[in-house]
Amino acid sequence: MFKGHFANIQRLSAEGKLAYAGPLDGVDGWRGLFILAVPTIDEAKKLAETDPVLVNGEMIAEYHVHYGSAALMSVNPTHEKIQKKSMRS
Repeated sequence: MFKGHFANIQRLSAEGKLAYAGPLDGVDGWRGLFILAVPTIDEAKKLAETDPVLVNGEMIAEYHVHYGSAALMSVNPTHEKIQKKSMRS
């Protein structure tokens, strides 16, 4: 399930739909964060429905509108350039 989760993260990033993803500390049950670069929450929900951890009930999504810098879209390409080990390996 988590292998599929990470593959889904990579796919959404490659498609330009995922601006940022990362784990949280688990306090209050919060386990991770996706920031999706989509115009509506409905589109975010459709993309979230492709993630195995959500489909299988391992995690439950909560949706919020976020207004941030367009520069956030540069995180994933920059990460690919400077990471020490590829997640795809």
